[in-house]
Amino acid sequence: MTTPVDAPAHSPVPEVIKPKKTDYMKLPCPVPYEEIHREAIMSLKAEHFEGMRFDFIKGLNQRFSVSHSILMGPTEIPFQSAETIKVPTAHYDFGANFIDPRVIDTFWKVMTNGRVNGGVRCDLSENLTMRANAQLTSEPGMSHGLFNFDYKGSDYRSQLKFGNGALLGASYFQSMTPHLSLGGEVSYDGEHRKSGVGYAARYNMDKMVAVGQVANTGNVALSYVQKVSKRYLSLASDLIYSHTLKDITASFGYDYRLHQCRLRGKIDSNGCIYAFLEEKLNVGLKFILSAELDHKKKDYKFGFGLTAGE
Repeated sequence: MTTPVDAPAHSPVPEVIKPKKTDYMKLPCPVPYEEIHREAIMSLKAEHFEGMRFDFIKGLNQRFSVSHSILMGPTEIPFQSAETIKVPTAHYDFGANFIDPRVIDTFWKVMTNGRVNGGVRCDLSENLTMRANAQLTSEPGMSHGLFNFDYKGSDYRSQLKFGNGALLGASYFQSMTPHLSLGGEVSYDGEHRKSGVGYAARYNMDKMVAVGQVANTGNVALSYVQKVSKRYLSLASDLIYSHTLKDITASFGYDYRLHQCRLRGKIDSNGCIYAFLEEKLNVGLKFILSAELDHKKKDYKFGFGLTAGE
């Protein structure tokens, strides 16, 4: 008959870990309302192009730089039928950028088609920022300007927007918990006498971001990003529904980063496959490959390019 072993006189008592209380007076500041899908956009919305592209950026000093961009490839022109016509074209763009870290940031770009795009960003105070963007062209009704005033609070962000054609808009985004943010926006287009209201929710943690957005027009946008590896691999998906067009599109993609390259790709519910590769060949020199495959329409687009001077 065995004798039971006596328990030690002073056995350690397991320490109870109390859950950390949330201080709702010190919530983090959320992202701007217009950037709530930014992680999904970076993975799923690469700058695809067709043809040959060359970009050169030259810094003249610490604050001023110029850029040259050449794109040679076909341009799609809508036709009476559902098909499009591709016309060979070539474009050259010249840009200038001025950056003052304390106050102002400006950029202007002149294109061979006669368009001029530009913008100014100015910090009016520690929390208030003014942004102005404009596009000037000789085409009737295509020139426009837009002013934004962004205010960054301790746990919220708000924005006022003014544009030509009696365009007015406002948005507000509030942190409700350390991970959840809620907000909405209103807009009014005086030229077309249309108004809109939208709502959004964003839930973000260290390795995932989920966003839902809906508007009174019946449009719904959902996105989800999962960081499989903190530095190297992210998976993303989105779903876009348009009640007006009675159309729904879903896509799934990835963003794979290595030390010398970045590969992004996706496939959508229409059967289209996209891929975009950026490879660092040397310091200040990057090679780019772009591909879009639409087997259903038998439309295949390929592009390659170089970026120098970054």
